[in-house]
Amino acid sequence: MRITGGTLTGRKIRCPGGTIRPAMDRMRESLFAILGDLAGKSFLDLFSGSGICALEASSRGADPVFLVEKDPIKVDVILSNVAMAPNRIECKFQPVELFMKRAKTSFDIIYMDPPFPYKFHRELIATAGSKPVLKNGGLAIIHRPRELELPDKIGIMTRTDQRVYGRSVVDFYTKDENCGN
Repeated sequence: MRITGGTLTGRKIRCPGGTIRPAMDRMRESLFAILGDLAGKSFLDLFSGSGICALEASSRGADPVFLVEKDPIKVDVILSNVAMAPNRIECKFQPVELFMKRAKTSFDIIYMDPPFPYKFHRELIATAGSKPVLKNGGLAIIHRPRELELPDKIGIMTRTDQRVYGRSVVDFYTKDENCGN
């Protein structure tokens, strides 16, 4: 896998063992083109796998950048990969759900890439909206299988965009700016 943009363009990263479904280069490049300049934005990469999306965000100026991955098999490779980041990437090795409930930091952008068999996509979006982990007006992005349908509105989160990449769909949900969190 390679980084598709920013200061680390073209750099290759290692892929960890265990179960992994890395975001395709084309999809990642498109996603980050949609997001545009990330300078001054905070970014959270959930279900990080190899750390590639956290690295893409950091490469494009996001700071701070956090990643969360619970699979202990991936720890060494993730730490090796994020060492090339232009700014420190904070790595949390724990279940995503636990991190989101306890997070002390609020983010402008949350990218969620759960395994395709994962059954709690709606709950992830709802949690991003109901907890201070996502800033008011912030963007939660979720990568899911095409077969799984998600509604346009989940709690205080509203789908503002959707992109289809073969069997994959990427949904963009925005948190209501007037929600009080």
